[in-house]
Amino acid sequence: MLSLTEAQLKMLPEMAESLQIRYRILQMVQMLGPIGRRSLAESLSLPEREVRKETDLLREQTLMDVSRSGMTITELGVQVLEKLKPLVYEWSGISDLETQLQKLLGIKKVIIVDGNLDLEPSVKTLMGVEAVTQLEQYAKPQDIVAVTGGSTVAAVSNAVQKSNRLKDLTFIAARGGMGVEVQMQANTIASNFATNSGNDYRTLYLPEHLSEAAYNAMKEEPMVQEMLGLYEKTSIVIHGIGSADEMSGRRKSSEAERQALQKSGAVGEAFGYYFDEKGKAVQRIRTVGLQLEQVKNCPTILAIAGGTKKAKAILSYFKNAAKQTIFITDMAAAQQMFKIIQK
Repeated sequence: MLSLTEAQLKMLPEMAESLQIRYRILQMVQMLGPIGRRSLAESLSLPEREVRKETDLLREQTLMDVSRSGMTITELGVQVLEKLKPLVYEWSGISDLETQLQKLLGIKKVIIVDGNLDLEPSVKTLMGVEAVTQLEQYAKPQDIVAVTGGSTVAAVSNAVQKSNRLKDLTFIAARGGMGVEVQMQANTIASNFATNSGNDYRTLYLPEHLSEAAYNAMKEEPMVQEMLGLYEKTSIVIHGIGSADEMSGRRKSSEAERQALQKSGAVGEAFGYYFDEKGKAVQRIRTVGLQLEQVKNCPTILAIAGGTKKAKAILSYFKNAAKQTIFITDMAAAQQMFKIIQK
């Protein structure tokens, strides 16, 4: 027998699409406002004409305000978003896909946001907000929170605000790092988490590539010893998942090293480990930092990654991921992962 929602969609199939578009627009105004129409259209990858039409309607319904500084959401708009979220997720198929992926991956929870990170930069902001919600739910005073580098984890740090749920925490860099892309390194991101939430942080300024002799010598340094002790006490880990090609490029790997990765079948990377499609670690970067074995012992793990292009990389990591992992992704990656699993 049809549910009320299914009956409504049979009569008005166009209703679901219209609702989802307006929901996304209002959601982005809430997070990015005050924002202009052009910037909003770029964030959503929608034509500016369509955004103008929809925002005019939302303004008429007093769900948003428009001023010289841009569009902002009203209190009524916030209430509408909260009430509609379950319905929008049901109509879009997100709720069902979350449940199916959670079972297939064998982890604690899967959270999916609508969109495709490869095409819509704003999706990264949505994922960051969802990750912060989970952090607030599980963080306790005196917890040590280890964070990795990468633009996706950086988006989480940008979404963090001071909150009674995020007090007396210490954010630490899960890895060292020196050189290019300073803003995307774990040290910078740990500092950003702490600054935005009003907490403490610890950094680890070490090169990522170390010879065995240098690695053993560095481990004896007092600063490194302190960080190694903190890694053993880590309660929460927030990390991204990279593709093998992407990460070898960021690390400025030599052509010989990149060819070796390709030959080994590496598709995904996390915590300095490269994984093939079966989840086997085919290469490991020798560096001081949070090790994969320590990650698996942490009570709460938040993994964040999205985009169709990363589907294989994500699946390669989750072949051996800890069952207590909460995974935040986007609809495009989730659908692609499901297709690959079904094959």
